[in-house]
Amino acid sequence: MIKYLQLPFLFDIAAMQNDLASLETQSWKLHYNTQHFEGVWSALPLRSVNGSLHNIIAHDAATAVFADTELMKNCPALQAIIKEIKCEKLGIRLLKLEAGAVIHAHRDMDLYFEEGEIRLHIPIKTNELVEFFLEEEQIKMQEGECWYMNLALLHNINNKSQFDRVHLVIDCVVNDWIKSIFQSPSISVKKEVAAIVKKGQDIESKRMVVASLRLLNTPVANELADNLQAEINAM
Repeated sequence: MIKYLQLPFLFDIAAMQNDLASLETQSWKLHYNTQHFEGVWSALPLRSVNGSLHNIIAHDAATAVFADTELMKNCPALQAIIKEIKCEKLGIRLLKLEAGAVIHAHRDMDLYFEEGEIRLHIPIKTNELVEFFLEEEQIKMQEGECWYMNLALLHNINNKSQFDRVHLVIDCVVNDWIKSIFQSPSISVKKEVAAIVKKGQDIESKRMVVASLRLLNTPVANELADNLQAEINAM
């Protein structure tokens, strides 16, 4: 199972930042997962359910129809980048983590390559004091790069800088083009891990995983155990 990889693209930073500057006066929407962060974490939808400017939810019912919002037409550089990703797109957003904000450790269930759906991160504005951790491993993403991470794994972000961090975030349906890119010999940054616990796995197996995580007794393992125990309690 792929933990993360850097796709073989490097996009025009200045052009992306010009598009971003044209949108900065728009009404950014506070992220709906308020329990997951401190500070300000907000979004602008470029593609959403029915093209709504008010809907920043990246996923919806299977019957949902995604369409570009009116903001997309103001972003020629971002449009060109999105066209480079040759697969079906679901939600597309600009996500802003403001200076000093923190996103707590959490998981996005079933959002990974092996389950048929991925999320790509393309940093538009970032710096060395922005920390992105995936299961305690720091992933250092630079402006203009394109990254895939298995977000069903525990991840958290700290913006320790005095500047906002903004990413273009594209949710995609895995197809043959995605598979070929992920297997490309031009990819030099890639890491794989053992299979993770899947949603819907039987309760007893989940309890065994919780017990194993408790034995590790690390902050990340304990957080993952707490989240998994909450799932068991809700079943």
